[in-house]
Amino acid sequence: MRIRQKWLAWGRVPVVKQGLFLLGVLMIIVSPLVGAIPGPGGIIVFAFGFGLVLKYSEWAKRLYVRFKRRHPNKGRWADWSLRRLSARRREENRQRDGADASVSD
Repeated sequence: MRIRQKWLAWGRVPVVKQGLFLLGVLMIIVSPLVGAIPGPGGIIVFAFGFGLVLKYSEWAKRLYVRFKRRHPNKGRWADWSLRRLSARRREENRQRDGADASVSD
């Protein structure tokens, strides 16, 4: 197995998944304290914690999807900030469909 595959395999071990989820929660909790330090540290710590929680928690994923359905514009910003490939694909499709509609009008 390649190094990357071995590294990603660790993320499928239940104890490691729980540990990474807890690390994400801890980073979210600590982000206001880090935010008191000058600079953008709190935002970065929160973003990494949020990413870990979303990756390793089915409950958080369901809440995120529900949030995106209720608030599509805010969901687009969240996807952009997380650099999600699916967000780029949806945005390209949305722009292409908008261009197709304007051409046919």
